[in-house]
Amino acid sequence: MVNNQGQTRLARFYDEMPFEKQQETIKSCFTAVSKRPDSLCNFLEGNTIWGSDVRLIYRHYATLYFIFAVDESESELGILDLIQVFVESLDKCFSNVCELDLIFHIDKVNHILDEVVMAGMVLETSWKEILSTVTSISAYQQATKSLIQSKTNISVKGPAKK
Repeated sequence: MVNNQGQTRLARFYDEMPFEKQQETIKSCFTAVSKRPDSLCNFLEGNTIWGSDVRLIYRHYATLYFIFAVDESESELGILDLIQVFVESLDKCFSNVCELDLIFHIDKVNHILDEVVMAGMVLETSWKEILSTVTSISAYQQATKSLIQSKTNISVKGPAKK
């Protein structure tokens, strides 16, 4: 995810590459998609920076570009649908997601992306299933946090005096 100014909000690379090359690739991808008018299709064929056998599939929502770089075997429409599922999941999780939600809750955003894609493989395409898992994990984390706080309060007070 990259905002309209070209600032990276979330990036995942499933092939190992040096950080400098990652930054160059992100910049190149953003430059390529941001120059295109909205009336053109959301697919770009590869180039020398991100690879000749790689296609960019992207969507532009409000202030963010959601860009996926995929190989030739992936379906363009399938990836567009995957982007839609990811965005819907974010929107349901954050109630009208905005860029600040992504900045201040990056751990939750990463978790949602992990529910959709892991190690470059699509895991889930139902935003309801994704939201259910994220909600369950959030409830577990909150219960664990409450338990830790209650145990901390007991140990701070010390044992009861007789």
